[in-house]
Amino acid sequence: MWENKIDIHQITEIRAKTTTYFGVGAINKIHTIADALLGKGVKKVIVVTGKGSHIKTGAWDVVKKALDEKGIGYILYSEITPNPTVDQVDEAAKLALDFGATAVIAIGGGSPIDSAKSVAILMAYPDKTARDIYEFKFAPDKAAPIIAINLTHGTGTEVNRFAVVSIPEKEYKPAIAYDCIYPLFSIDDPALMTQLPAEQTLYVSVDAINHIVEAATTKVTNPFAILLAKETVRLVAKYLPIAKEDPKNLTARYYLLYASLIAGTAFDNGLLHFTHALEHPLSGVKPELAHGLGLSMLLPAVIKQIYPVSGEILADVLSPIIPGLKGTPDEALKAFDEVKSWLKTMGIKSQLKDEGFAESDVEKLTALAFETPSLDLLLSLAPVEATKETVREIYTNSL
Repeated sequence: MWENKIDIHQITEIRAKTTTYFGVGAINKIHTIADALLGKGVKKVIVVTGKGSHIKTGAWDVVKKALDEKGIGYILYSEITPNPTVDQVDEAAKLALDFGATAVIAIGGGSPIDSAKSVAILMAYPDKTARDIYEFKFAPDKAAPIIAINLTHGTGTEVNRFAVVSIPEKEYKPAIAYDCIYPLFSIDDPALMTQLPAEQTLYVSVDAINHIVEAATTKVTNPFAILLAKETVRLVAKYLPIAKEDPKNLTARYYLLYASLIAGTAFDNGLLHFTHALEHPLSGVKPELAHGLGLSMLLPAVIKQIYPVSGEILADVLSPIIPGLKGTPDEALKAFDEVKSWLKTMGIKSQLKDEGFAESDVEKLTALAFETPSLDLLLSLAPVEATKETVREIYTNSL
């Protein structure tokens, strides 16, 4: 296989809107990035992180040293939680503005990077709040420069224009997408991911699978998104079992990270529909729910729902985990069962009822899917009509 011909220690550049430094040791490219920031007149930055992964992985040591050597001042905001909130974004933005920061460095997975993108908008619009962003009270067309140092192989946010932040009091978890929040540079270094816990390794990898199942089957999909989807599934199917068995295997982490990157690019091109639109209410109601777990519990039911009209694409894309599908509508139940079986084989056995949801919650979740700002757009892109009955059926089949 061609993977064996690749030197995983060779740092390559993968370009879309963002320049990504990819490969083992890519974290050291922060020195090059710091020079680029200086060239843009940046003298102070805010660093946005979670509670501790930036330290545990060693990423912060490298970043701090580079900033110190280049004479770039920094202030650290390390309060971002999984399923981050608008209040955290507002706190970080105030810190950045008071400090005089003119760029943002995110270190972490999807939560810190999405939060950093939101902070970058508020740095360009100091009279606005995070609620203004996520309740769509204005449409930003500028943001401070964003540097994304990624610590998980699932999000894809380091290479695209999307961000998600929750509004707790409304149990809303909207998504935004603006060209101004493409990171200027990102770092994808698999060596930073060898300490990911086993569960998180599973959840983030399944997040990537969800990205491409949706991107390949929206009303606006394209050959590029489908091409990336096929490769994402092949790589996850091959390398996730290896990473589970040997978490420090750099080759496995490298290809899972590459799968995540191209999945993020796929949905930047093909967009998303049911699974993300229905997961956001789950973790909006239960912020402690891991995003990837929520997606994995919905995935089989979503595939069952869309298979009759998207079967030919799904049969091809999913062939590494479900060989022999022909793509005919009568295979919908088989696809549902086989995807659920594959998830169990990987170690994800939960259904919604195992995470505290009940049939009595279905109506509320359905309402949130239609009421949460932005999710109506995702629903409108689904390959079958997203009626409330359809959404209820997906939730019910996921219990």
